[in-house]
Amino acid sequence: MQLKDLLQFDDIVIQCHDNPDADALASGYGLYRYFESNHKKVRFIYRGLNPIRKSNLMIMLDELKVPVSYEPDLAEVQGLLITVDCQYGQKNVTLTKASQVAMIDHHQLTVPQSPLSEIRSNLGSASTIVWDMMREEGYSFREDPLLSTALYYGLYTDTNRLAELSHPLDRDMLEDLDVYKTLIAKMNNSNISLNELKITGKAILGYDYHETDKYLILQAEPCDPNILGVISDFSLETEGVDVCVAYYVTGNEIKFSVRSCIKEVHANELASFIAEGIGGGGGHLYKAGGTIRPEKLESDSAGNLNGCVRKLFLDRISAYFDKYEIIYAQKTVLDPAGMKRYQKLPQEMGMVKLTDVFEEGSIVEIRTLEGDVQVRVEKNTCMMIGIEGEVYPITKETFKKSYRKLGHAYSGSFEYAPSIRNIQTNEKKQVLPYASAVISTGQSAIYAKQLTSYVKLFTAWDEEKYYSGEPGDYIAYREDDPHDIYVIKNHLFDRLYSPSSLRLNPDS
Repeated sequence: MQLKDLLQFDDIVIQCHDNPDADALASGYGLYRYFESNHKKVRFIYRGLNPIRKSNLMIMLDELKVPVSYEPDLAEVQGLLITVDCQYGQKNVTLTKASQVAMIDHHQLTVPQSPLSEIRSNLGSASTIVWDMMREEGYSFREDPLLSTALYYGLYTDTNRLAELSHPLDRDMLEDLDVYKTLIAKMNNSNISLNELKITGKAILGYDYHETDKYLILQAEPCDPNILGVISDFSLETEGVDVCVAYYVTGNEIKFSVRSCIKEVHANELASFIAEGIGGGGGHLYKAGGTIRPEKLESDSAGNLNGCVRKLFLDRISAYFDKYEIIYAQKTVLDPAGMKRYQKLPQEMGMVKLTDVFEEGSIVEIRTLEGDVQVRVEKNTCMMIGIEGEVYPITKETFKKSYRKLGHAYSGSFEYAPSIRNIQTNEKKQVLPYASAVISTGQSAIYAKQLTSYVKLFTAWDEEKYYSGEPGDYIAYREDDPHDIYVIKNHLFDRLYSPSSLRLNPDS
């Protein structure tokens, strides 16, 4: 769906969920500004039992001129009703009758989907969705700093102060918006009340600790999700604790925060593992979080979820630590027994000389759907673009052994095209315009076998970030470099490699 599809309606009501948070208010504010700029009759409301009272949100409404009204008695809408940061019919939004309903949300779909809906559960906030949709319609955020600040704050709070960013589009929005940073700081410093300070203390007093794997699990009373980050950040400073998970339980949602201080556990991966099949999770390598839908769980006979949820966290975190073998490529030579020899198929890919994009010596961040990769621009460093938009560094020497140029520009179509940013200057460029089309020469080979268990692989060129493999994926190493070990996803392997029984002559 595109926002312009909704311009057919002249009377529009935007409704966010009850007890709205900053993301609900910001995303609703964005929609309000879009329809107002298109001369539509539009209102922005919330319902439920309680008006907004949190100090940071009161500052947000006042300083950023958010035009939301509390209308608990509104029962019906004659025109179009848009639910934002929630879904029509969910428990967390009071039902308002309407003949036409649209939904814009970043949570997992749990209700029948309206034809007029935009549900992107892989994004960190509804604010990001609204920003992207408005950007597609040519809306000028440079001329609307109040809205820009609101959208930034919506993502900021819904991702636990940006600790749980999981999609490159979220990062793109942060870099695109010009915001009032002093207002962000003012709202941020009014975020915790005395009652929430008490909640933090009570949660820290009760915990489950696993001594062998050094992880801590804490349950808090229902609170602002940012408080979970406060609890887990503080608890992670405890001696003997490498990983911390803090959570709360309500009838509408179970929120949790994950922290890690060791490279062997990526917080975003653990968050996704905890929520798999019952919610969603993501974030950074060391800070992450997620949401679990209560309707996906079974409560006890009294309707109490607490015992079930505690067992869920205990079981899933234990299973996560038990499932992985850890491989450090620089220290490991794989046993070739059971491995077969393969050659790369002539698959067109992209290659970028990093010195064509930024000057030598620059530290750059390459942004892809898989995450951000930081590298130093050097004369002999290139970057490969794989068939699904994945990127990885490669030296010119290795490139010459494995690929040849095709003599034309590379063009690929991906869900999210890679971009590259100079960290020192903050200048950002798209990668594809600099990419040359290349193809495998067939002059290098790998040894590979399918995994029968889960692995975390620290490659020879990145000792801080691991790559995960699961049963059915392939683990491989280059024939000419036994420490160049990598994981190849199962669905890509047959597209990239074919069996080879002959040993290649390196001089051919």
